[in-house]
Amino acid sequence: MGAKLSRRDRIKKGIRKRLSGSTERPRLSVYRSNKGIYAQIIDDLTGKTIVSASSLSKDFAADGTKSDQSVAVGKLVAQKALAAGIKDVVFDRNGYLYHGRVKSLAEGAREGGLNF
Repeated sequence: MGAKLSRRDRIKKGIRKRLSGSTERPRLSVYRSNKGIYAQIIDDLTGKTIVSASSLSKDFAADGTKSDQSVAVGKLVAQKALAAGIKDVVFDRNGYLYHGRVKSLAEGAREGGLNF
């Protein structure tokens, strides 16, 4: 495992030690790859993914830079969450810095109506 990944895993463990998604307030988890960005809303008590969205899914149709796509994914996951009756979430940056695409996704989710 590379130095960057092991560093991210260390940070991720520290974050997950502090926060957990409940049924009332599930966890919004972000995964960032080189090509796309993914977001899931997870209930950690049951271990189930309630809502998910990604820049590579079929129902996603936004062009532009990766940051623009991140904002659109944030809005899409917020829209799906509101349809599922979820308004409040806990944001899990998954070991990434709160910067760039991760920050764009969070801002898009807030614009879409999620509270965190």
